[in-house]
Amino acid sequence: MRSSVRSGYLAFGTVAYLAFLSTILYAIGFVGNFWEVLGLQGSFWRSVDAGRAQSGLLEGLLVNGALLGLFAAQHSLMARRGFKAFWARFVPAAIERSVYVLAASACLALLYWQWRPIGTTPIWDVSGTPLAFILLGVSLFGWALLVVATFMIDHFELFGLRQALSAFTGQALPRQRFRTPGLYKAVRHPIYLGFLIAFWATPLMTLGHLVFALATTFYILLGIQLEERDLVNEHGDAYRTYREQVNMLLPLPKSSNPDAESEAAAPSHR
Repeated sequence: MRSSVRSGYLAFGTVAYLAFLSTILYAIGFVGNFWEVLGLQGSFWRSVDAGRAQSGLLEGLLVNGALLGLFAAQHSLMARRGFKAFWARFVPAAIERSVYVLAASACLALLYWQWRPIGTTPIWDVSGTPLAFILLGVSLFGWALLVVATFMIDHFELFGLRQALSAFTGQALPRQRFRTPGLYKAVRHPIYLGFLIAFWATPLMTLGHLVFALATTFYILLGIQLEERDLVNEHGDAYRTYREQVNMLLPLPKSSNPDAESEAAAPSHR
């Protein structure tokens, strides 16, 4: 492989990874309305409740539903084994994951840009009380949880940078061992758990935020079913045993826990 091609792969993978970092950091402010807390204003600093004029209920539901649906469709379709087999005819393996990450980041950026705040009457509002600071802390804990969970498997492989770097150096990637490190012994999907905590823990729950939280929760639960179907197809009884031993999202004890070195899978979250 020519050095210019290898360099191109690394450059593309780096851009896709930086796009991911930008959109996930922006998501923290978008979901939690942290831009207002930090005193950031202007059309760039949009959130689930601010950044645009309030929209009518029908317009907000239609536009926001379409934005969430687009992200869900991209995130699920490109993760399916059949699509990946088709996609491999056109996209080199070194940047296949990076293309997926970049597409997801583009869908999120579009959602931030076009999101319509809806509803002025809060579902609940504890702003200015001690509970508000607790909920903000819980939300930030959710974001921290999901980041930590990515590093417990392989953060840079999950977001495509390791594949691009491997192509650049000419070294083959080692085969990922089927394992359940750290948080994956407590729940099968700690990354999704982190998202759910971050989305629901808010001092101010508006109608628009509720729509966002409900829609993303529904998608996460649906996405888990699709993802676990693929994992069962790929790993068979190993994953079935893991699923029987460890809860999906709630860290509650079951009959037994998987051994620290068991051949069980950490979910791929794609």
